[in-house]
Amino acid sequence: MAFDDLSAVKDDMVAFIAGHGMRRMKGYVQENVPTVLFEEDDVDGWKDFVEHAKAAQAPFLTMSEVILEPEDLAALISQLRNHAYPDGDATELEEAQGLQQHVGKTGYLQLGFSHGGVIFLYETATEWYDVFQDLMNSAADHLGQILLDDRDEE
Repeated sequence: MAFDDLSAVKDDMVAFIAGHGMRRMKGYVQENVPTVLFEEDDVDGWKDFVEHAKAAQAPFLTMSEVILEPEDLAALISQLRNHAYPDGDATELEEAQGLQQHVGKTGYLQLGFSHGGVIFLYETATEWYDVFQDLMNSAADHLGQILLDDRDEE
């Protein structure tokens, strides 16, 4: 089952974690930390993850969410528009503009806990958030190319 907004899932996570007598800490685990990514078998796989954290006697779980903010989408569209100039009908720009319907929605959730010097992670994202991330990476790549091209001219 694909979700368009993960806010209800987040609410379920908060209640489930509290129901297990565990604490949450707002925090995002970055990619440069040794991690093991939890592979889920179904939509409610995050519940198994929480139960593993409890079994490991983790003192708390980290929890992070990403909500698509209007200013983030506007910045992405601006970067893509600048890159697409003078070809204003670029596919990436159209995809970014199509994300407008998701502003204010939760697109990404991450849970984590530490055990034995390793961070265990559970991550889930909507399809539109994956598109947003791909477009952000593309815009960053284009910006890097522009900077590199400018250096080559000097």
